[in-house]
Amino acid sequence: MSAVPQARQPLLLPMSVLHLDAVLAIEAGAYAFPWSRGNFVDSLAAGYDARVLYDDGAQIVGYFVAMAGVEEMHLLNITVAPRCWHQGHARDMLDALEALCRERGANKLWLEVRESNQRARAIYRRRGFADMGRRKGYYPDAHGRREDAIVMSLAIEGAGDGLD
Repeated sequence: MSAVPQARQPLLLPMSVLHLDAVLAIEAGAYAFPWSRGNFVDSLAAGYDARVLYDDGAQIVGYFVAMAGVEEMHLLNITVAPRCWHQGHARDMLDALEALCRERGANKLWLEVRESNQRARAIYRRRGFADMGRRKGYYPDAHGRREDAIVMSLAIEGAGDGLD
């Protein structure tokens, strides 16, 4: 038996409809305005890149859904179960998403985030995302009004190299 700690190996698998009960439970626990089952089903049917992240105990602890475009990728949803925050799962999924961007030749990764979500915005900034703009009234809020989204982007290093 080795006393050297083993690096955890996140298991990221393609999302299917069979994962949706677990995904929806996380979604409902993380957001006041969660995606519906239909949102996920439509994303899967459209062929979007969707992955679920399993922890060492074979539990789904996070997921992401991204839409590929011409030389870019748009992150539509990335979520870690609140009980699993601060364990590096968001970093693992963003690492995988950046690798997927390089694989697909996407040189930019785009996303929207609630203006009020300072925790997520800080995570994205640490990753190198920059604020690019604002979408007025993009998200519903708890008071029946709308909240602005901050549009952020990340340049993907090494994407598209040698493809010209």
